[in-house]
Amino acid sequence: MRIFAGLTIHDRETRLVTKRHPIIEDDLKKIVSNPLPWDHLFGKTVLISGANGLVPSYILETLLYLNETSNGGIRTIALVRNRERAMRRLGHLIGRPDISFVVQDVRDPYRGPSAVDFVIHAAGQASPKFYGSDPVGTFGVNVLGTWRMLELAKEADSENFLFISSGEVYGRIEDPSIPVTETLFGSLDPLNVRSCYAEGKRAGETLCACWHSQYGIPTKVVRMSHTYGPRMDLEDGRVFADFVADLVARRDIVLKSDGSARRPFCYLADSITGIFTVLLRGSNGEAYNLGADSEISILELAERLCRLFPERGCNVVRRVREPGDTYVPSSVSAGYFDLSKIRSLGWQASTGIDEGFRRTVKSYE
Repeated sequence: MRIFAGLTIHDRETRLVTKRHPIIEDDLKKIVSNPLPWDHLFGKTVLISGANGLVPSYILETLLYLNETSNGGIRTIALVRNRERAMRRLGHLIGRPDISFVVQDVRDPYRGPSAVDFVIHAAGQASPKFYGSDPVGTFGVNVLGTWRMLELAKEADSENFLFISSGEVYGRIEDPSIPVTETLFGSLDPLNVRSCYAEGKRAGETLCACWHSQYGIPTKVVRMSHTYGPRMDLEDGRVFADFVADLVARRDIVLKSDGSARRPFCYLADSITGIFTVLLRGSNGEAYNLGADSEISILELAERLCRLFPERGCNVVRRVREPGDTYVPSSVSAGYFDLSKIRSLGWQASTGIDEGFRRTVKSYE
């Protein structure tokens, strides 16, 4: 058994996954094969907040895979808010000596081990279903939570602090045909409840800039676009998760809009490689776009996924959202990143949308 910040967790109660899916194992192998200075992490302690989320759980698994394949000696701290939800993604890691779990809200004063060399603040409620049901929590984790993690980095004299932000910070760009650089910002209405996520991320980034300027904390920011891949929560509420859930269940893909909105999608393993590229090669005090530099409409994606799996007999059907649905759709119809800054660090996505979604669907089987 392991100790979770005062809670005793027994292996036989929580070991829900016994081994990695072959697709996930292959993803991790591909990530660590990138020629990054991985040895900068060897022998260090890395804290990941929100560790049971899709992106942070893959960050955590990458570090553990480095230990398995390169004798990295990396010590990891997984900060999670909810024990039961954490075990759904991370239960197979219980009992490993290279991971400790801290169960607490990231908005509260940190109560875990104090010696931390790298802090990766990835906690957050990215699904729009939370923007209507819990806007206070959505905003708070990116503001109060970022403050708490920066406090930890300052007290621990950490080598590096990485904040996982979002392309939502750019707001409404007047001309969505222009690739969005790290310095191009549009409008956000602070009184629109949907802004709880984007304004929270903006505030979190500003906190990083403040602590870097005033205290010398080596902060870096990654602004992510839509990311999909194995272990997605199929009840996440975002359309691409809904589509994958429909395919896994071998039913028609349900479209709850006209499908005209265009989005850039990046496969999870490519995103994780980009995150470590910024962590290990990026400049302090700066932000980097990470994702895809091309778009596809939601309708095109649904039709494409049906064609990818013809044996499932899937069709695209339209359905109106049910009353009481807390999903708050974005008013932004299109927009994609200029990725030249992160590419200057040596990063390049290598997984096309067909291959990425095929791998994602297969990972649930």
